[in-house]
Amino acid sequence: MEVNAGIFKAYDIRGIYPEQLNEDVGYALGRAFASFLKVDTVVVGRDMRLSGPKMFDAITNGLMDQGADVINVGMVSTDQYYYACAILGHAGIMVTASHNPPQYSGMKMVKKMPQLLSGSAGIQDLRRIVENDAFDTPTRKGTMKEVDLSEEFIEKVLSLVDVENLAKLKVIADTGNGMVGPIMKRVYDRLPSIELEPMYFEPDGSLPNHGLDPLQEENRAELQARVSAEGADVGFAFDGDGDRFFTIDDRGEFVAGDFMTALMGEYLLQKYPNSKVLYDVRASWSVPDLVTAAGGTPLIERVGHAFIKTRMDKENAIFAGEVSGHYYFKDFYFADSGIVPSLVILEMLSKRKVKLSQLLGELEKKYFISGEINNRIDGEPKDKMDELAEMFKDGKVEWLDGVSVTYDDWHFNVRASNTEPLLRLNLEAKSKALMEEKRDQILGVIRG
Repeated sequence: MEVNAGIFKAYDIRGIYPEQLNEDVGYALGRAFASFLKVDTVVVGRDMRLSGPKMFDAITNGLMDQGADVINVGMVSTDQYYYACAILGHAGIMVTASHNPPQYSGMKMVKKMPQLLSGSAGIQDLRRIVENDAFDTPTRKGTMKEVDLSEEFIEKVLSLVDVENLAKLKVIADTGNGMVGPIMKRVYDRLPSIELEPMYFEPDGSLPNHGLDPLQEENRAELQARVSAEGADVGFAFDGDGDRFFTIDDRGEFVAGDFMTALMGEYLLQKYPNSKVLYDVRASWSVPDLVTAAGGTPLIERVGHAFIKTRMDKENAIFAGEVSGHYYFKDFYFADSGIVPSLVILEMLSKRKVKLSQLLGELEKKYFISGEINNRIDGEPKDKMDELAEMFKDGKVEWLDGVSVTYDDWHFNVRASNTEPLLRLNLEAKSKALMEEKRDQILGVIRG
């Protein structure tokens, strides 16, 4: 069948419903998934999107018609879905478009935890099978059964922290009418010392309050205002399907993902000395510096959960963090979760008996980061990156993911978006003035 090639992304399948991704395409993708992986059982969950029930039915009908049995784990957060794939030992499909606007649908696909299908490892194969009607001939009709693993998930995430010794802390959490609210309430009901103030905990695919991506300032502005106005110790924000997580400190300030990676990595190395911690190419020097000082081994990796999970598994790393708010834990099957880092941060603040702003203050005096700056471009991303590599060839130039250039007192990474016609800049320097000067210089090249 004819299918929009643009829906096949680097890490998942995503497109506008029903123009790009609809029931017919979903059905074919279900059949293709079972054909390609030759699996007899598939775990399937979905998020709260209005198109979710129809897409879920289409995909699962495709799987069953292709001979695969479906384990329906219901409407869940992505970390609940990863948990189900891990403990049941099966491949999986999560029907979700993550933080995209409400008109999108999509699929996140697990081969076998922690291995995911990605653009170069499976997703383009699904496209070819669908386009060529190259499905295997099924020998049976699959069945569906419903399984609720929420109680087991709650026990698992609570086992990762010292619940008994959490301090009395006030948390305001905004789940943005996405998938985290219901499970977060049940987890936090087991934390007697934590005062939880919920914001928009009811899943609602019409998104009546704000968008699903907390990296966009307008989607976290209300949470930031409330944290400082109500004297909360910390604010937590989650994206739509709950695999990305963001922190607001006690000042009401947004915490950069690399600073959070540095602090959590340093803290977890006290529990697991001499371990490895992964971080992505965009990150601040604070990550390798704090990890090294804590006796750990920092390892750099390209951006994207498919790459991070595979490398973590290979290296047996205890923790990984991405600037974009993905945090991965060896003790959680090398998967990313929103709930787990929220608990780790509460434990860290309880054990260290400090405000989060104090920990961040030490980093802010030393590391001056630009944050990720997205730039729409007309031409080829590679041409701009080549131009930057030539311009700064007296620095250390690397091409692990986009172009990275390092000097003694500043460094940057520029990489193309996997989903949009954007170049993304992340830059850091050892002084604010130098950071701003170099940031503006590079933006001039990108936008010129």
